[in-house]
Amino acid sequence: MNKETKLRFHNITAKAALKFGSEAWVLKKKEEQHLEAAQMKFLRHLLGITKLDKEKNQCIRKKTGTQNTVKEIKQYQKKWLQHVQRMDTNRIPKQALQYQPKG
Repeated sequence: MNKETKLRFHNITAKAALKFGSEAWVLKKKEEQHLEAAQMKFLRHLLGITKLDKEKNQCIRKKTGTQNTVKEIKQYQKKWLQHVQRMDTNRIPKQALQYQPKG
């Protein structure tokens, strides 16, 4: 399988699995590091680069033309928030966003 096919596979399946349900996540620094590590592990394997080669993550992303998964998740969360804010007030996601517990 060539690199382009592997990269397409990554974008369609692996990245989608990493981002599944991310609109409701509250990412902590440790979780961001785990997501980035998973992405970089795949990209390094794709290019045949080991950690001993000491290639920077930015260079690897530039070679593959990919973006940081954490940045993509944060952009997705912003889009989702804007989408929910535009919803009618009777929609469940809008009610959940505006919910304030009593007591």
